[in-house]
Amino acid sequence: MSFSKFAAKPTYVEGRRFASKKEAKRFGELKLLEKAGEISNLELQPAFPFSIDGRPVLSRSKRYPNGRQLKMVADFRYTDTKNGLVVWEDVKGFRTKEFIIKKAFFEAMMPGVRLVEV
Repeated sequence: MSFSKFAAKPTYVEGRRFASKKEAKRFGELKLLEKAGEISNLELQPAFPFSIDGRPVLSRSKRYPNGRQLKMVADFRYTDTKNGLVVWEDVKGFRTKEFIIKKAFFEAMMPGVRLVEV
């Protein structure tokens, strides 16, 4: 059994693994909204790689001496059918400094787009 550093319990729904019960519950809510036609194009774990002027933003470490591209991986992305806006969502039980920084980069690189914390 794997353990989360924030005591989240991995949960499985429809054969998919979610990092926490809260994230799995939100997935169920979004599936109902999709079925009702209020949202569409529901995606899980969408990634947004960070780049500046077409060059990837890299994080170097002992494990990745040549660097590894930084990216924002949200829990969900979907389209709000009422207004056509694409919504990025991340389910949070605890806001880490890393998340706060990545969210700021994401919103700076995607003007007019917000990452919604649930």
